[in-house]
Amino acid sequence: MKTNPLSFAAFLALAACLVAVSPASAHHMMDGELPSSFTQGLLSGLGHPVIGLDHLAFLIAVGVAVGVGGLSLALPILFVAASALGVWLHVLEFNLPGVELIVAASVVLIGALVASGRALPLVAWAALFGLAGIAHGYAYGESIVGAEPAPLFAYLIGLVIIQSALSVGIAMITRRSGEGVAAIAPRLAGAVVVGVGLTALIGQLLPGA
Repeated sequence: MKTNPLSFAAFLALAACLVAVSPASAHHMMDGELPSSFTQGLLSGLGHPVIGLDHLAFLIAVGVAVGVGGLSLALPILFVAASALGVWLHVLEFNLPGVELIVAASVVLIGALVASGRALPLVAWAALFGLAGIAHGYAYGESIVGAEPAPLFAYLIGLVIIQSALSVGIAMITRRSGEGVAAIAPRLAGAVVVGVGLTALIGQLLPGA
């Protein structure tokens, strides 16, 4: 399979961005403060998936997987919708234990799948994106639980906008590059995502490490 040099460079740039971003332990845009206005809620929703390295890595992997696999753009939207549901479950005080471990494991899994260079059935990706979306959303919800309706609504708007823009945008760029699932560039991006996930997983299992 012919590799597009331009797209190869683009994938490496994405990988470099992942490595360069500093992880934020609390994933808060408001320095740990609960958003109290519509604007603060919107900014928090827009920023949360970007400053959380594990969430950002998953979103990039979603876009790459959909793009190189020639999959429906409804798949990243499924993830976004599931994450909004996850936020709402947290707000409703539904108990989902070990969610940060689940989030980290999902990053490792999607990275490994992309790095493997193998095509997966649509239903497999849909199941992963749906379940992972709920877990990521539940983790997002920690920063908005207890907020008033206006900032909560704005937070959800911000989450939907930024996650849709990143995952769908990367999917479209990747699709136009003409790369397939077995190409080296997306597989390298997947390997970087695995590294991010493993780092997050070890951080959860060994907090003092």
